[in-house]
Amino acid sequence: MNNFIFHKTDVQDVYVIKPELFGDSRGYFMESYNQRAFNEAGLYYTFVQENQSCSVKGVLRGLHFQLKHPQAKLVRVLYGEVFDVAVDLRHDSETYGKWTGAILSSDNRNQMLIPRGFAHGFYVMSERAVFSYLCDDFYHPEDEGGIIFNDPCLNIKWPQTENIILSEKDRKLPCFNDLGKIF
Repeated sequence: MNNFIFHKTDVQDVYVIKPELFGDSRGYFMESYNQRAFNEAGLYYTFVQENQSCSVKGVLRGLHFQLKHPQAKLVRVLYGEVFDVAVDLRHDSETYGKWTGAILSSDNRNQMLIPRGFAHGFYVMSERAVFSYLCDDFYHPEDEGGIIFNDPCLNIKWPQTENIILSEKDRKLPCFNDLGKIF
């Protein structure tokens, strides 16, 4: 039995995934990940690390990737609401340089599956958001790369671009065209 609906996005290999919810007067139960169901959908990942972040409204994290240790990610919001974005950095992809975005929230329970070879980021729309990442490779801080969130070449349609809260590191990220071939 498959308890997930897998929606292809307009960017190759990125999915928005809706888990089935089983609820009653006590609350609810849902599977957030099931390797068999993902494999049956043609999605073969072995996740080795789970990360969690908490951010306040207006925080934008990203756009991040790892160079020599690229990570596939299954991301979801445990509390609150974010606008989540994936940018295709794979030179041989039909959607190279394209982005897709989705609202992920604790209410809609949607998840985004982002394969290796993508930059990832999100913007917090609620007063606070708790974000969870399953990753198929470990975090390597010396291997980080990124793209500035407001790169005009990418033209990402963020819900808001004023009063965004960025880390100092994210404020200094290069533009997409300055990266060269990565993946």
